[in-house]
Amino acid sequence: MRSAGVISGVSVAHDRASVQEIETASSDDVETVVATLLTREGVTEAFSVQTCNRAEAYVVTDDAADGRRALEDFAPDVRDGSIRHMDHEESLRHLMRVAAGLESLVLGEDQILGQLKTATEAARNAESIGPMLEDALMKAIHVGERARDETAINEGAVSLGSAAVNLARAKLGHPIEEARALVVGAGEMGTLAAKALASVDVSELVVANRTVAHAEYLAREVPGIDAAAGLDDIHESLATADVVITATSSPTFVVESAHLETAGKTMLIDIAQPRDIDPAAGEFDGVSVHDIDDLETVTDRTAAKREAAAKQVEAMIDEEFDRLLAAYKRKRADEAISSMYEAAELVKRREVSTAISKLEAQGDLTDEQRETVESLADALIGQLLSAPTKSLRDAAGDDDWTTIQTAMRLFDPGFDDYSMPDELKSTASTADDEDRRPQRDGGVSDEEAPARVVEQLSND
Repeated sequence: MRSAGVISGVSVAHDRASVQEIETASSDDVETVVATLLTREGVTEAFSVQTCNRAEAYVVTDDAADGRRALEDFAPDVRDGSIRHMDHEESLRHLMRVAAGLESLVLGEDQILGQLKTATEAARNAESIGPMLEDALMKAIHVGERARDETAINEGAVSLGSAAVNLARAKLGHPIEEARALVVGAGEMGTLAAKALASVDVSELVVANRTVAHAEYLAREVPGIDAAAGLDDIHESLATADVVITATSSPTFVVESAHLETAGKTMLIDIAQPRDIDPAAGEFDGVSVHDIDDLETVTDRTAAKREAAAKQVEAMIDEEFDRLLAAYKRKRADEAISSMYEAAELVKRREVSTAISKLEAQGDLTDEQRETVESLADALIGQLLSAPTKSLRDAAGDDDWTTIQTAMRLFDPGFDDYSMPDELKSTASTADDEDRRPQRDGGVSDEEAPARVVEQLSND
């Protein structure tokens, strides 16, 4: 598979979209999303990530226009202003920012890095990741790990669960230490919410989960949890709770409006995606329903505290971004160099075979003599291709796609079907292309082409 190509991306995230719009964009699971994208014309690789505050997809195509078309209907029911379309370099930088936590609702939160790794593994299992996205995703994950190891970007409260507790503390109307709390969901986000509530020493803390054993395990692991329950027993806990935080992965509402009819004063905070709580529950007296959108004010304060660390991470991303682009350029050059050496090897084998046949006609050859002929041929190839190899690597560093394209066309007949990536077209003028392209007419055969390109590249 060729490593050259262009990445296109699309994002529906909390910075532009509402919870409802993110939920709409996440209607299909990531496996379905990448499988669908791979059927689109020109798409050779695909990736998707979905979290409680973002739904994104990326494709690799030879032509950027094909990538944009493939992602046109990613979120057909979401308003245009909520959708961000990204070109090649924007996509690469955005993935790094996401992994580092700079694009998270809670600046620097740790959960996104694990979610990105999980999505990458899912795409690998679907065989939708090739060399372009593999390099991009591995670089993004590396940046995310560096950001947390080398800066203070994730110090303090760094999860939606802790942000939800801070929101409850600000809006509850009485000290949160006096509150009776219920956490619905015993997964990663539910665990974080339970730990955050336990850390402020609420008067009572209950965890409910569809699988009761998971809730019981969490109650044993987290000091401060008083009881575990199943979702079938949630009515009683809802009736007595002052604060409810929901964080399940249920595709349907876990807390129905009917559950809150007689609940009295209750604050519900929904940090699930899709949502766990029926928004209509907020119509009852004393019942308030909050979702991820309501956490913005809490997280803004967190962002202000981490501004210095964020600047460090931005500089880190700039550095790693340049390294990634350089790596892509080297791969483009290496493809041309590989084609050049493969073509030279074919010529060498043919000519060595001819020479040995002629020598054998003059008398028997020893093994040492055969090795001498082979060594001579190898030495000639190494010396002849040394200069063009350096020229191709220099061309990649200078974004000189014309030189690389010329070499690949001459040494790889199938290259005529391969388009120059859009982001490099501006670096190769038509006039320059005509000046530098070896003429294949006038009796120049495919067998002569390697010699001609060696001469041409050596003169560049």
